[in-house]
Amino acid sequence: MKTIGQIAALTGISTRTLQYYDEIGLLKPSKLTPSGYRLYSSEALERLQQILFFKELGFKLQEIKKILEKPEFDKRIAYGKQKQMLLLKRNRIDRLIELLGRLEKGETCMSFKEFDLSEYIDALESFKDSNEDAVIKHWGSMEAFDELLHKLKNNESDAARLAIKQFGSVEKYTAAMKYNMEHFAKLMDRQQELTEEDRDEIFSKQNALFEKLTSDLAEPASCDRVQKVVHELVVFTQDTAPVPDLGEGYWDMVIESYSSETAKEIIDTKYGPGASTYIAQALQSYFSNSKPVI
Repeated sequence: MKTIGQIAALTGISTRTLQYYDEIGLLKPSKLTPSGYRLYSSEALERLQQILFFKELGFKLQEIKKILEKPEFDKRIAYGKQKQMLLLKRNRIDRLIELLGRLEKGETCMSFKEFDLSEYIDALESFKDSNEDAVIKHWGSMEAFDELLHKLKNNESDAARLAIKQFGSVEKYTAAMKYNMEHFAKLMDRQQELTEEDRDEIFSKQNALFEKLTSDLAEPASCDRVQKVVHELVVFTQDTAPVPDLGEGYWDMVIESYSSETAKEIIDTKYGPGASTYIAQALQSYFSNSKPVI
């Protein structure tokens, strides 16, 4: 058993903080002496270690308390997840150090303002706090959602680049995601209402459209027949999408995806040699001519 003073000396945490942890029920002493002094066992030290790991990862004290009090809490699994999150955090710090090194050498780098996802992250935090049942239902646990948040925070710049690529700006992306969160239950319920037969029918119709689109690869991708099929495909994709706003850059990303070797191998095998490039050309022609709002 160790006294509160010994714990403070060992961990660098003030006795007042340890007293506060006791007051809120986060870390209770293992035993009280007849004089009322707090004593802590090795098990209490392990719990404190868990608390410090979660704090390092940005969890709030009440969140940590809820996690540690869950019957299914497994410290070994928690150690593994904490390790993964800290590695993500270290990678982000390494990238920041690398950036500072370039700046120190006089290199010019873009500002971080356009890559600031803080408003979106705040919206996710707010969503989590007010929709615990929905989070657990669709993510499995609050911890799983927290892990998603931490990955987003530690890869904010990369996530922001993708957001800008798909929606044109972080502001538009944030607005679209806020809408999705506000209507989350409705959007998810709509997806869950789809039966296996419904999903098979969607896949079958989509496949039929691609077969129709690539039925004659010698035909110009910009011809009227092909463009009418592309229009059907675009409308069908929007109608069956899980969210209402796919972003103004969504189709540019789709077109770009057809240039990957993996896509070419899969699509060319299914629809004929050159089909992947042909579909990309057909989509490019469609959006360069009409550029409809999707």
